[in-house]
Amino acid sequence: MITIKKQAGVGLIEVLVALLILAVGVLGFVALQYRAIEASSEGANRVQAINLARDLAEKVRVNRDQLAVYATAVAGNATNITNPNCYTTFCTTAQMARFDAALTNLYAQRLGMTVNMFACPRISNERRCIYVAWGDTSATNADGLNNCTTAGAYRNESTCLVMEAY
Repeated sequence: MITIKKQAGVGLIEVLVALLILAVGVLGFVALQYRAIEASSEGANRVQAINLARDLAEKVRVNRDQLAVYATAVAGNATNITNPNCYTTFCTTAQMARFDAALTNLYAQRLGMTVNMFACPRISNERRCIYVAWGDTSATNADGLNNCTTAGAYRNESTCLVMEAY
């Protein structure tokens, strides 16, 4: 015959063990949800960066003679679209290039991104690479911890996109 005194507190220990197992499961679920939100945010940033780079690449393709103006204006981070506003006034091709670059920089700024354009590394033709970076990464190709690439090699820990434009 089992006495009740030997069973005293066993039910409480079983409940505590069950709560511990439940807490570990809930913590795992929270970590999984956090990672899913982080991946979703990264995906959204990549889509926005692709759209921004593609838009700039198409503008450059249409106004190819002003490639140097695009590169300089994008790198200068100009955001003034009113001098002149090519939506309301006729612009020369150089003015249109500066206007397009200012629009691109303005959109990037609103998205918390930076844009830059360089000659593509290790390519001898006139192709340009469009860099779009977000977060702590800088849209540059130089030595440093927070750059998209270093000496033409993509940095794995960077949060950026590099698109080759023809």
